[in-house]
Amino acid sequence: MKRLLLIALLMIGLFMGLAGSPAQAGNSANGAKLFNANCAACHMGGNNVILAKKTLKKEALEQYGMASIDAIKNQVTKGKNAMPSFRGRLNSLQIEDVATYVLEQSQMGW
Repeated sequence: MKRLLLIALLMIGLFMGLAGSPAQAGNSANGAKLFNANCAACHMGGNNVILAKKTLKKEALEQYGMASIDAIKNQVTKGKNAMPSFRGRLNSLQIEDVATYVLEQSQMGW
């Protein structure tokens, strides 16, 4: 009986630990390197040299529904309007790293 109770408590603890853990984010330091090599020409300092109002600043990301890792990953992967797709140039882990870096920088004010 004690063994069954112990197993049940361990399972509950394991479940609670997994359910409460945040989603795995990318590597921001690697994202910074990739951003500087691939994105900074158009987005230096979180700006946008093509469409000035669509920056990578927190307010703009929120306004345009881009204030999440998934939204940024989608944009980088598929491209949109003047922004090219980086699928094929960056792999999915690199894209996640860039997205993590961009979101982190936007939250810190670039």
